[in-house]
Amino acid sequence: MKKFAIAIHGGAESVNPGELDKEKEEAYRQGLAEALKEGYEVLEKGGSALDAVEAAVNSMERNVVFNAGRGASLTQRGENEFDAAIMDGNTLRVGAVGGVRYVQHPISLAKVILQKCEHCLLVGTGAEEFALANNLPLKGPEYFITPEKRETWLDKQQEKAERKGMPGSMTDTVGAVALDINGNLAAATSTGGLTHQLKGRVGDTPIIGGGTLANNEVCAVSCTGEGEVIMRGVLAHEVYALMKYAGNSLQSATDKAVQLHDDKLKGDRGILAMDTAGKVAFGFNTGFMKRGYHAADEEPYIALWESEKLKKPAKQKEMEK
Repeated sequence: MKKFAIAIHGGAESVNPGELDKEKEEAYRQGLAEALKEGYEVLEKGGSALDAVEAAVNSMERNVVFNAGRGASLTQRGENEFDAAIMDGNTLRVGAVGGVRYVQHPISLAKVILQKCEHCLLVGTGAEEFALANNLPLKGPEYFITPEKRETWLDKQQEKAERKGMPGSMTDTVGAVALDINGNLAAATSTGGLTHQLKGRVGDTPIIGGGTLANNEVCAVSCTGEGEVIMRGVLAHEVYALMKYAGNSLQSATDKAVQLHDDKLKGDRGILAMDTAGKVAFGFNTGFMKRGYHAADEEPYIALWESEKLKKPAKQKEMEK
Protein backbone atom coordinates (compact mmCIF):
# COMPACT_ATOMS: atom_id res chain seq x y z
CA MET A 1 0.00 0.00 0.00
CA LYS A 2 1.31 3.43 -0.91
CA LYS A 3 1.62 5.78 2.02
CA PHE A 4 -0.86 8.57 2.54
CA ALA A 5 -1.95 10.53 5.59
CA ILE A 6 -3.98 13.49 6.75
CA ALA A 7 -3.94 15.56 9.92
CA ILE A 8 -6.26 18.32 11.06
CA HIS A 9 -6.62 20.92 13.77
CA GLY A 10 -9.65 22.78 15.04
CA GLY A 11 -7.77 25.45 16.96
CA ALA A 12 -5.59 25.95 20.03
CA GLU A 13 -6.88 27.81 23.06
CA SER A 14 -5.84 28.36 26.67
CA VAL A 15 -8.36 26.06 28.32
CA ASN A 16 -7.78 23.91 31.40
CA PRO A 17 -9.35 20.51 32.13
CA GLY A 18 -12.59 21.07 33.98
CA GLU A 19 -13.31 24.38 32.24
CA LEU A 20 -14.89 22.64 29.25
CA ASP A 21 -18.23 20.92 29.73
CA LYS A 22 -18.58 17.32 28.57
CA GLU A 23 -21.16 18.13 25.92
CA LYS A 24 -18.86 20.68 24.24
CA GLU A 25 -15.90 18.32 24.50
CA GLU A 26 -17.87 15.56 22.80
CA ALA A 27 -19.01 17.97 20.08
CA TYR A 28 -15.39 18.87 19.38
CA ARG A 29 -14.34 15.22 19.18
CA GLN A 30 -17.25 14.33 16.92
CA GLY A 31 -16.55 17.30 14.65
CA LEU A 32 -12.89 16.39 14.37
CA ALA A 33 -13.73 12.75 13.62
CA GLU A 34 -16.12 13.76 10.84
CA ALA A 35 -13.63 16.15 9.24
CA LEU A 36 -10.80 13.63 9.48
CA LYS A 37 -12.98 10.94 7.89
CA GLU A 38 -13.98 13.19 4.96
CA GLY A 39 -10.39 14.08 4.20
CA TYR A 40 -9.11 10.53 4.65
CA GLU A 41 -11.72 9.09 2.28
CA VAL A 42 -10.44 11.36 -0.50
CA LEU A 43 -6.91 10.02 -0.04
CA GLU A 44 -8.10 6.42 0.32
CA LYS A 45 -9.73 6.66 -3.11
CA GLY A 46 -6.49 7.92 -4.63
CA GLY A 47 -7.45 11.60 -4.53
CA SER A 48 -5.02 14.48 -4.22
CA ALA A 49 -3.72 16.01 -1.01
CA LEU A 50 -5.18 19.31 -2.20
CA ASP A 51 -8.68 17.82 -2.47
CA ALA A 52 -8.29 16.04 0.87
CA VAL A 53 -7.40 19.15 2.86
CA GLU A 54 -10.25 21.05 1.20
CA ALA A 55 -12.72 18.31 2.14
CA ALA A 56 -11.56 18.21 5.76
CA VAL A 57 -11.71 21.99 6.14
CA ASN A 58 -15.10 22.15 4.38
CA SER A 59 -16.44 19.83 7.06
CA MET A 60 -15.23 22.13 9.84
CA GLU A 61 -16.50 25.23 8.02
CA ARG A 62 -19.99 23.66 8.11
CA ASN A 63 -19.75 22.75 11.80
CA VAL A 64 -20.85 25.45 14.26
CA VAL A 65 -18.41 24.32 16.98
CA PHE A 66 -15.42 25.61 14.99
CA ASN A 67 -14.36 29.19 14.29
CA ALA A 68 -14.54 29.00 10.50
CA GLY A 69 -17.50 29.46 8.18
CA ARG A 70 -20.77 28.78 10.01
CA GLY A 71 -20.42 29.60 13.70
CA ALA A 72 -17.38 31.84 13.28
CA SER A 73 -16.51 34.77 15.55
CA LEU A 74 -17.95 38.24 15.04
CA THR A 75 -16.14 41.53 14.49
CA GLN A 76 -16.72 44.68 16.54
CA ARG A 77 -19.59 45.47 14.16
CA GLY A 78 -21.24 42.11 14.79
CA GLU A 79 -20.33 40.76 11.35
CA ASN A 80 -18.43 37.74 10.07
CA GLU A 81 -15.21 38.16 8.11
CA PHE A 82 -13.36 35.07 6.87
CA ASP A 83 -9.75 34.41 5.86
CA ALA A 84 -8.50 31.21 4.23
CA ALA A 85 -5.54 29.80 2.32
CA ILE A 86 -4.58 26.61 0.53
CA MET A 87 -1.21 25.60 -0.92
CA ASP A 88 -0.10 22.81 -3.25
CA GLY A 89 3.30 21.48 -2.19
CA ASN A 90 3.98 20.06 -5.65
CA THR A 91 3.52 23.22 -7.76
CA LEU A 92 3.87 25.80 -4.95
CA ARG A 93 0.68 27.36 -6.25
CA VAL A 94 -1.36 29.25 -3.67
CA GLY A 95 -4.90 30.52 -3.27
CA ALA A 96 -5.88 32.82 -0.41
CA VAL A 97 -8.74 35.09 0.62
CA GLY A 98 -9.14 37.79 3.24
CA GLY A 99 -12.13 39.59 4.69
CA VAL A 100 -14.86 37.74 2.80
CA ARG A 101 -18.34 37.74 4.35
CA TYR A 102 -20.80 35.74 2.27
CA VAL A 103 -18.86 32.77 0.82
CA GLN A 104 -20.14 29.54 2.35
CA HIS A 105 -16.78 27.78 2.04
CA PRO A 106 -13.86 30.23 2.07
CA ILE A 107 -11.35 27.38 1.61
CA SER A 108 -13.07 26.34 -1.63
CA LEU A 109 -12.83 29.90 -2.90
CA ALA A 110 -9.13 29.85 -2.02
CA LYS A 111 -8.75 26.63 -4.02
CA VAL A 112 -10.49 28.12 -7.07
CA ILE A 113 -8.12 31.11 -6.84
CA LEU A 114 -5.20 28.67 -6.80
CA GLN A 115 -6.54 26.89 -9.86
CA LYS A 116 -7.97 29.70 -11.98
CA CYS A 117 -6.61 33.09 -10.90
CA GLU A 118 -3.36 34.79 -11.90
CA HIS A 119 -3.15 36.26 -8.39
CA CYS A 120 -2.52 34.48 -5.09
CA LEU A 121 -4.64 36.54 -2.69
CA LEU A 122 -8.00 38.25 -3.17
CA VAL A 123 -9.84 40.20 -0.46
CA GLY A 124 -13.26 41.61 0.32
CA THR A 125 -15.74 42.26 -2.47
CA GLY A 126 -13.20 41.37 -5.16
CA ALA A 127 -12.90 37.89 -3.70
CA GLU A 128 -16.68 37.59 -3.43
CA GLU A 129 -17.14 38.65 -7.05
CA PHE A 130 -14.62 35.98 -8.05
CA ALA A 131 -16.68 33.46 -6.08
CA LEU A 132 -19.83 34.54 -7.93
CA ALA A 133 -18.08 34.30 -11.29
CA ASN A 134 -17.11 30.72 -10.46
CA ASN A 135 -20.55 29.68 -9.17
CA LEU A 136 -19.51 29.09 -5.57
CA PRO A 137 -22.38 29.09 -3.05
CA LEU A 138 -22.97 32.29 -1.07
CA LYS A 139 -24.99 32.63 2.12
CA GLY A 140 -26.52 35.54 4.03
CA PRO A 141 -25.40 36.56 7.54
CA GLU A 142 -28.18 34.51 9.13
CA TYR A 143 -26.47 31.31 7.94
CA PHE A 144 -23.14 32.11 9.61
CA ILE A 145 -24.16 33.82 12.87
CA THR A 146 -25.10 31.42 15.66
CA PRO A 147 -26.80 32.33 18.97
CA GLU A 148 -23.63 31.36 20.87
CA LYS A 149 -21.40 33.70 18.87
CA ARG A 150 -23.99 36.48 19.06
CA GLU A 151 -24.00 36.11 22.86
CA THR A 152 -20.19 36.21 22.95
CA TRP A 153 -20.28 39.38 20.85
CA LEU A 154 -22.81 41.00 23.18
CA ASP A 155 -20.60 40.13 26.16
CA LYS A 156 -17.69 41.85 24.42
CA GLN A 157 -19.84 44.89 23.70
CA GLN A 158 -20.63 45.16 27.40
CA GLU A 159 -16.99 44.66 28.32
CA LYS A 160 -15.99 47.40 25.87
CA ALA A 161 -18.48 49.80 27.41
CA GLU A 162 -17.03 49.13 30.84
CA ARG A 163 -13.35 48.92 29.91
CA LYS A 164 -11.67 49.55 26.58
CA GLY A 165 -9.27 46.79 25.60
CA MET A 166 -7.89 44.63 22.84
CA PRO A 167 -10.15 42.36 20.74
CA GLY A 168 -11.08 38.99 22.18
CA SER A 169 -9.00 35.88 21.80
CA MET A 170 -11.26 33.29 20.18
CA THR A 171 -8.50 31.57 18.21
CA ASP A 172 -9.89 28.23 17.12
CA THR A 173 -8.88 28.53 13.47
CA VAL A 174 -9.15 25.23 11.56
CA GLY A 175 -6.67 23.60 9.23
CA ALA A 176 -5.44 20.43 7.54
CA VAL A 177 -2.28 19.00 6.02
CA ALA A 178 -2.06 15.88 3.87
CA LEU A 179 0.23 13.58 1.88
CA ASP A 180 -1.30 11.70 -1.06
CA ILE A 181 -0.28 8.46 -2.79
CA ASN A 182 1.72 10.43 -5.36
CA GLY A 183 3.90 11.95 -2.66
CA ASN A 184 2.36 15.40 -2.85
CA LEU A 185 1.79 17.55 0.21
CA ALA A 186 -0.87 20.22 0.71
CA ALA A 187 -1.96 22.57 3.50
CA ALA A 188 -5.20 24.44 4.11
CA THR A 189 -6.28 26.88 6.82
CA SER A 190 -9.58 28.70 7.40
CA THR A 191 -10.70 31.10 10.12
CA GLY A 192 -13.34 33.49 11.38
CA GLY A 193 -10.65 35.56 13.09
CA LEU A 194 -10.70 37.04 16.57
CA THR A 195 -13.84 37.81 18.52
CA HIS A 196 -14.50 41.57 18.34
CA GLN A 197 -11.69 42.27 15.89
CA LEU A 198 -11.65 45.50 13.89
CA LYS A 199 -13.45 45.51 10.55
CA GLY A 200 -10.91 44.72 7.83
CA ARG A 201 -8.46 42.96 10.14
CA VAL A 202 -6.67 40.07 8.39
CA GLY A 203 -4.76 37.51 10.42
CA ASP A 204 -1.97 35.06 9.65
CA THR A 205 -4.13 32.45 7.90
CA PRO A 206 -3.86 33.78 4.29
CA ILE A 207 -0.25 34.89 4.75
CA ILE A 208 1.87 32.21 3.10
CA GLY A 209 4.74 31.34 5.42
CA GLY A 210 2.85 32.90 8.30
CA GLY A 211 -0.13 30.64 8.91
CA THR A 212 0.01 28.29 5.91
CA LEU A 213 2.78 26.60 3.90
CA ALA A 214 3.36 23.46 1.81
CA ASN A 215 6.44 22.32 -0.09
CA ASN A 216 6.98 18.75 -1.31
CA GLU A 217 10.68 18.97 -0.48
CA VAL A 218 10.16 19.45 3.26
CA CYS A 219 6.74 19.74 4.90
CA ALA A 220 3.22 21.14 5.03
CA VAL A 221 2.15 23.44 7.87
CA SER A 222 -1.08 24.98 9.18
CA CYS A 223 -1.06 27.31 12.19
CA THR A 224 -3.65 28.40 14.73
CA GLY A 225 -3.66 30.85 17.59
CA GLU A 226 -3.27 34.61 17.80
CA GLY A 227 -2.72 35.72 14.23
CA GLU A 228 -0.59 38.76 14.91
CA VAL A 229 1.89 36.65 16.88
CA ILE A 230 2.05 33.95 14.21
CA MET A 231 2.43 36.52 11.44
CA ARG A 232 5.25 38.36 13.21
CA GLY A 233 7.11 35.09 13.81
CA VAL A 234 6.46 33.76 10.27
CA LEU A 235 5.91 30.49 12.09
CA ALA A 236 4.89 28.18 9.23
CA HIS A 237 8.08 29.08 7.37
CA GLU A 238 10.06 28.72 10.60
CA VAL A 239 9.14 25.02 10.73
CA TYR A 240 10.20 24.64 7.08
CA ALA A 241 13.49 26.50 7.64
CA LEU A 242 14.42 24.59 10.79
CA MET A 243 13.95 21.32 8.92
CA LYS A 244 15.58 22.29 5.61
CA TYR A 245 18.49 24.39 6.78
CA ALA A 246 19.12 23.26 10.36
CA GLY A 247 18.31 19.56 9.91
CA ASN A 248 15.74 19.47 12.71
CA SER A 249 13.20 16.67 12.90
CA LEU A 250 9.57 17.49 12.22
CA GLN A 251 8.60 17.51 15.91
CA SER A 252 11.68 19.43 17.00
CA ALA A 253 11.13 22.10 14.33
CA THR A 254 7.46 22.41 15.32
CA ASP A 255 8.26 22.73 19.03
CA LYS A 256 10.97 25.32 18.38
CA ALA A 257 8.63 27.37 16.20
CA VAL A 258 6.00 27.39 18.95
CA GLN A 259 8.63 28.67 21.40
CA LEU A 260 10.23 31.18 18.99
CA HIS A 261 10.96 34.59 20.56
CA ASP A 262 8.75 33.66 23.51
CA ASP A 263 9.67 36.91 25.26
CA LYS A 264 8.45 39.03 22.33
CA LEU A 265 5.75 36.89 20.73
CA LYS A 266 3.35 36.42 23.61
CA GLY A 267 0.07 34.67 22.88
CA ASP A 268 -1.60 31.39 21.98
CA ARG A 269 0.21 29.38 19.33
CA GLY A 270 -0.56 26.03 17.75
CA ILE A 271 1.18 24.39 14.81
CA LEU A 272 0.25 21.33 12.76
CA ALA A 273 2.95 19.97 10.44
CA MET A 274 3.48 16.92 8.21
CA ASP A 275 6.67 15.75 6.53
CA THR A 276 7.31 13.96 3.23
CA ALA A 277 6.86 10.55 4.90
CA GLY A 278 3.40 11.42 6.21
CA LYS A 279 4.55 11.74 9.82
CA VAL A 280 2.76 14.41 11.85
CA ALA A 281 3.74 16.88 14.55
CA PHE A 282 1.46 18.92 16.79
CA GLY A 283 2.94 21.78 18.79
CA PHE A 284 1.07 24.22 21.03
CA ASN A 285 1.60 26.37 24.11
CA THR A 286 -2.01 26.33 25.30
CA GLY A 287 -2.46 22.90 26.87
CA PHE A 288 -5.46 22.41 24.58
CA MET A 289 -5.53 21.88 20.83
CA LYS A 290 -8.32 20.20 18.89
CA ARG A 291 -6.51 17.77 16.57
CA GLY A 292 -6.65 14.54 14.60
CA TYR A 293 -4.46 12.30 12.43
CA HIS A 294 -5.06 9.29 10.21
CA ALA A 295 -2.42 7.46 8.17
CA ALA A 296 -3.01 4.52 5.85
CA ASP A 297 -1.50 1.94 8.19
CA GLU A 298 -2.76 3.32 11.49
CA GLU A 299 -5.89 3.86 13.54
CA PRO A 300 -7.35 7.39 13.52
CA TYR A 301 -6.25 9.63 16.38
CA ILE A 302 -8.45 12.35 17.90
CA ALA A 303 -7.34 14.50 20.84
CA LEU A 304 -7.96 17.75 22.69
CA TRP A 305 -5.72 17.86 25.74
CA GLU A 306 -1.94 17.97 25.90
CA SER A 307 -1.91 14.72 27.91
CA GLU A 308 -3.43 12.79 24.99
CA LYS A 309 -0.22 11.82 23.25
CA LEU A 310 -0.08 10.40 19.74
CA LYS A 311 1.11 6.79 19.89
CA LYS A 312 3.78 6.00 17.33
CA PRO A 313 3.30 2.83 15.27
CA ALA A 314 5.64 -0.01 16.16
CA LYS A 315 7.61 0.17 12.90
CA GLN A 316 8.26 3.90 13.39
CA LYS A 317 9.54 3.25 16.90
CA GLU A 318 11.88 0.60 15.50
CA MET A 319 13.21 2.99 12.83
CA GLU A 320 13.93 5.67 15.45
CA LYS A 321 16.04 3.38 17.63
